[in-house]
Amino acid sequence: MTEKQILISAGEASSDMYAARLVTALRERAGKGVRFFGMGGPGMVEVGVDLIADYHEVAVLGIAEVLHKIPSVIGVQNRLKREAQRRNAALAILVDSPGTHLGVARRMKQIGVPVGYFIGPQIWAWRAGRVRVVKRRVNRMVVIFPFEEKIYRDAGVPVTFVGHPLVEVVRPSMTRAEFAARHNLDANKPIVTILPGSRANEIRQNYGRIVGACERLKRDNGSMQFVLAVAPNLLPDFFSGCRSPVLEMKEVTGATYTALAAADCAIVASGTATIEAALLGTPMVVIYRVTPVSAFILGRMIRTPFFSMVNLVAGRRVVRELIQDDFTPEAVEGEVRRLLDSSSARDQMKASLAEVRAKLGPGGAIERAADIFAQML
Repeated sequence: MTEKQILISAGEASSDMYAARLVTALRERAGKGVRFFGMGGPGMVEVGVDLIADYHEVAVLGIAEVLHKIPSVIGVQNRLKREAQRRNAALAILVDSPGTHLGVARRMKQIGVPVGYFIGPQIWAWRAGRVRVVKRRVNRMVVIFPFEEKIYRDAGVPVTFVGHPLVEVVRPSMTRAEFAARHNLDANKPIVTILPGSRANEIRQNYGRIVGACERLKRDNGSMQFVLAVAPNLLPDFFSGCRSPVLEMKEVTGATYTALAAADCAIVASGTATIEAALLGTPMVVIYRVTPVSAFILGRMIRTPFFSMVNLVAGRRVVRELIQDDFTPEAVEGEVRRLLDSSSARDQMKASLAEVRAKLGPGGAIERAADIFAQML
């Protein structure tokens, strides 16, 4: 039997994780007669994908920052096309990263390779016209948020909502008491966990204001404890140059879910981390800041009432969002203090986060996506 070659492409770290799980699930469905190649990172390498491009070649954050990456992105798109043509690919599976992958989808259409897209462009947030591009280039869209399905279906795109792939993944590895003991914290005193982002440029925009808020909180309540959940892709000494002289921050790497679950409150950069906090039921304040140029452009493009995925899934304001000029140390301090001082405020937010979790599906999203892509073969 001739092997079937499948192009699978992920443009950043979280997509690499999802794509690796997809490959494992697809092998179970399609048998040994499939081979995977494409773009990704260490997760995909671990499951045997033949990488012809590394996602770091295209990964970028912000509108203004993307310009210098354009030649690299086009180079990767053309490389994937040539390889798909050489291997006579039976299917292309693209994961997130529309800035790169819609161009890949166009090239796949040119050479007659059907395209399945997992975690599609956020057309509901900005650049709504891209749904027409998706309709022309993508054979099947597989989405992870419930409100996306109707948007794509109304536009005539074949689509299925499978649930969020983090639902069965986000679990703490130990109890609050165990976590506190391991990191020399007092489980009986307030714990605030901080997730300032996973990319160096977004952390530089966010972290100084977070530290300012934590210093204010510590001055008012000396028993307050702070945990910094460090993204595993960052260098070990990344935060060494921006430590506060008056604030002890416990840095924890590789235990983000446990650090969130152990927290009384979290300060979370807008993005996937807000979903992780919601799945763990952790009260939070959402923060974010981009460069002034990116803010100027995005302010004229974004058309949603909320920035955080938690509020978008809920369809209402569940968590407070402090974005751009609203993101000040004083505002963060005030919202954290409100949540820590009021058990009813925390309970109300936890109840709303439980509703969000229920809307994200029952688990098994990767397996359901794999079923769809296996049928496309």
